[in-house]
Amino acid sequence: MIFMDKDEFLLKRIRELANLSYQRDIVTFSDFLNLNEQNIVNEQKNQMPGVITECSGGYEQAERQMVAFHPDALAFTWMAAFFPGGLGFSWDYPIDCLKIEPKALRFSEELGHRDYLGALLNLGVDRSVVGDILIKDKEAWFFCLHKMSDFFIENLIRVKHTTVLVSRVEQAEEIPEPEFEMINGTCASVRLDALIGLAFQTSRSSMVSFIESGLVFVNGKLITSNGYEPKEGDIISVRGKGRFIYDGVSRQTKKGRLGVRIRKYV
Repeated sequence: MIFMDKDEFLLKRIRELANLSYQRDIVTFSDFLNLNEQNIVNEQKNQMPGVITECSGGYEQAERQMVAFHPDALAFTWMAAFFPGGLGFSWDYPIDCLKIEPKALRFSEELGHRDYLGALLNLGVDRSVVGDILIKDKEAWFFCLHKMSDFFIENLIRVKHTTVLVSRVEQAEEIPEPEFEMINGTCASVRLDALIGLAFQTSRSSMVSFIESGLVFVNGKLITSNGYEPKEGDIISVRGKGRFIYDGVSRQTKKGRLGVRIRKYV
């Protein structure tokens, strides 16, 4: 029996979805992918002729994202000639957003990301069916595969010691905006290692191992160079640490150091 590691299995699945999309002129979808898995998909783009890939996690700036594979513009143009009604053009990601709230607020406890994720995975589901989890006060919103939403609504009844209710979010306005910690500091140059050190309040040198170990992503792309210079507006993610938005240079000190602004997700 031949066993494949996770990356090999993902590559096989990506090729299957791309081939199915190309051969049948349909849109196919992956499950939710982490940043490393998204990077693997990006590296395969040139090996999927005739197919375009797009990503979504259910809301803007989502970290865990689903990949959609669909025929390129020529394929869609061909379909338009034979199916004037637009067959195959209108599609949505099969993603639902569900809200978790305590059944009795006065008896609820403070819960974190690990608590909510643990409660979901304890139901026996794979991590790939769950996207990002957003938390505000004593409520949480999470994204999942559409086919799994009824299961979560019916079966998720407790997070740690708190009895909860789960409901489907119908309006995007109900999803909370991300919250940020504003960080201002100075660095000698706008290098990736310097920005990460500033964001997580540690030395630049201590972050080098994170970069060289393949744990740092800029806009979902793996970056392994310490000297990489992010652009204003880039989203930088460090596995095991968190993520932040680089908001650019605000000033230059008399000693030539650069004042930079960072918004760290909380």
